[in-house]
Amino acid sequence: MTALIEPLPSSERILTLDIVRGIALLGILIMNMPGFALSFWVDLDGSHLFSDPVNRTAEVVRDALFSGKFNSMFSLLFGIGFTIQFGRLMERQPDRAVWIYCRRLLVLLVLGLLHAMIFWGGDVLHVYAILGFGLLLLRHVSDRVVIGLIVACIFFPVVSQVLRLTFLTPQMMTEQLAIGKIFENADNVVLAHGTFVEAARLRIVEFIYSYADPIALWGFLGFYVQMTTTMLLGFLIGRNGWVRRIPELGPLIRRLQWGALAVGLACAVVFSIGGILLKPMEISPWRLITSPSYALSRLALMCFYVLTIVRLAQLSSWQHRLAPIAATGKAPLTNYLMQTLIATTIFSGWGLGWWGTVGPALQLVIAFAIYFVIQVPLSVWWFKHHRYGPLEYAWRVLTYGVLPPSPDILAPRTPPPAHR
Repeated sequence: MTALIEPLPSSERILTLDIVRGIALLGILIMNMPGFALSFWVDLDGSHLFSDPVNRTAEVVRDALFSGKFNSMFSLLFGIGFTIQFGRLMERQPDRAVWIYCRRLLVLLVLGLLHAMIFWGGDVLHVYAILGFGLLLLRHVSDRVVIGLIVACIFFPVVSQVLRLTFLTPQMMTEQLAIGKIFENADNVVLAHGTFVEAARLRIVEFIYSYADPIALWGFLGFYVQMTTTMLLGFLIGRNGWVRRIPELGPLIRRLQWGALAVGLACAVVFSIGGILLKPMEISPWRLITSPSYALSRLALMCFYVLTIVRLAQLSSWQHRLAPIAATGKAPLTNYLMQTLIATTIFSGWGLGWWGTVGPALQLVIAFAIYFVIQVPLSVWWFKHHRYGPLEYAWRVLTYGVLPPSPDILAPRTPPPAHR
């Protein structure tokens, strides 16, 4: 059991995955900034707090390049990581592998729920944990079944919109908008001026509502399906060992890269036109086109980003350039939660109190500053002196219920003495 708690040797780590994971952390931070700086319920009626040209341009650029792509990238990596981690467990502890991985997911679920209900409502960790149990159930199914599930997920937005058109009425949507405004006003009072405890109480209420209200839950289900799509794709990639066959798959990767870009851009144009013509809460048959277009766009552009990063990561010159970013990817849990700590301290009333005063343009600047000025240098320094990210270490100890044999597991490996 002690051997399992040891970090992977450097020779066994896949640098490409660390690089992709590090870039995903940047994209997630950029897209999470509006939720840190403003109420989640802003713009439900299609209005914009910051309508000047600079902020509107920044908002359009942010949504076009980052929206939905990087949390999908992270779920893709989660699916790949599942196959690697579970395979390692099966090699070393075949009789207990399922139970150990369930404990790993339970720890992640608890961390995610605490994160969502106390610190920030945009948590994705509990979603990954819940979907991770699904991967355990699917571990013996064929690739054909996995592909079928991916296709079903891609077409889910069409089914969702048909159900919306069938069962939802304008009155229901007006009521949802009114509830959203109540939460927005509460956020602008409590999160902007309240104490940490008051903010946590409000987040608990909002979190419970998102799962207890049928209409809100239906919208949240769409997010689960989006994450499931890419997690299954990662599961398929990982179980077939394609990550370790990147050099021989080079020609196929190039074709997929540019094909994904073409599909992603075409669908993005359709979705963008719909975004101009439709209000966020409006019930319209046009959503039968715009909703699947968005799903395909985010999936295709995410694949384009990943394949581009994969190709760059095969070049020694780019490996050197991307090595600092890979360091952040070695501690994804630590850096993800650190982003919440830093951003909520900046924007919340119990911190610097910048709530509601920072538009999309400055949000982008702050996101890049947090990542490149704080997280990248700190991650590089940490892994010069330690072998594990701090929360990654705690997660593994809680998973296996075993402390390492010596207290210096976070210290670098000491090379063996040279033979005389």
